[in-house]
Amino acid sequence: MDNTVQQPKNNILTVIIASSAGTLIEWYDMFLAIILAGSLSVNLFPADGSSHFLETLAVVASSFMFRPIGSLIFGNIGDKIGRKYSFLLSLILMGASTFLIGCIPNFQSIGWVAPILLLVCRLMQGLAISGEYAGAVIYVAEHAPANKRGFYTGFIQATVPIGLLVCLSVIFITRTSMSEADFTSFGWRIPFLLSSVLVLLSYFARKKLHESPVFEELKKAGKTSKAPVKEAFTTKGNVKLMLKAIFGGNAAQSSVMQTSLFVTLFFMQRAVKIEERRQFY
Repeated sequence: MDNTVQQPKNNILTVIIASSAGTLIEWYDMFLAIILAGSLSVNLFPADGSSHFLETLAVVASSFMFRPIGSLIFGNIGDKIGRKYSFLLSLILMGASTFLIGCIPNFQSIGWVAPILLLVCRLMQGLAISGEYAGAVIYVAEHAPANKRGFYTGFIQATVPIGLLVCLSVIFITRTSMSEADFTSFGWRIPFLLSSVLVLLSYFARKKLHESPVFEELKKAGKTSKAPVKEAFTTKGNVKLMLKAIFGGNAAQSSVMQTSLFVTLFFMQRAVKIEERRQFY
C-alpha cells in the first residue's frame, strides 16, 4: 500500500493571478522612484540653489546595476530552497525598501545621510526585482503544460506596463487631492507608503500557494542543484546561451522601453517645462 503523501496542486489560474499581482506591485515599486525623481531631488538633496536632479537619477538608476547580482542570489535560493520561498523573500525585500524610501527624513534633518539611505534602498530594490521577476516566471512555467508555457508566462511580462499605469494613477490621484506645496512637502511619500499595503496583500495570497510540482519532484529525487551558480557558468553552452539572451534580446528591449518611457517624461519636465500636474491629464 502506497502511503506517500501527495503534494497538493495549485490551480494554474490562481498561480498566474497571484504571481502576476505580486510582480505588478514590484514594478510599481520600481517605477515610483523614477517618476518621482524630481520630488526626491528636492527633499533628499541640499537646497543650495543648484539642481540635484541628475544626482537623483544616478542614485535611482543604480538599482539596475545590481539586478544581475540579484538574479544570482535569488536564483541560488530558488534552486536550493524552493521557488516559492525565493519570490516571497524578494517581495518582502522590495516592499520594505519602497516603504523605507517614503520614511527617509529630508536633507535638512539628516544631511547627506538622506541620499545615502535612498541609494541603499534602491540597491535593495535592484536585488529584489531580479529575484521576483525571474522567480515568478519560473514558478508559472513549472506549473504550466509544456505546450503553453510561453502563453502563461506572458502574463508576467504584461505586468510591466500595467505596473507603470498603476504607478502613474496613484501619483495622479495623490497629486490632485492636495495642493502642489503639500505634495512637494509630504504628499510624495504617500505612494511609497501605500506600497506596504499592496505588498502585504500579495504576500498572503502567495503564501497560500504550494511549491511548484517540478521542484518538488526534483527535491524528492535528490536532484536539486548543490551549487546552482557554479553549475550555471560551468555547464557547457550555458554562458553562450546567457550572453545571447542578454545582449541578443533583453538588452535591446529594455533599453528601448526605458528610453521611450522615462526619457520622454524627463524631457517634458526639464526641457519643455510642462507642469507636472498637467502631464497626468
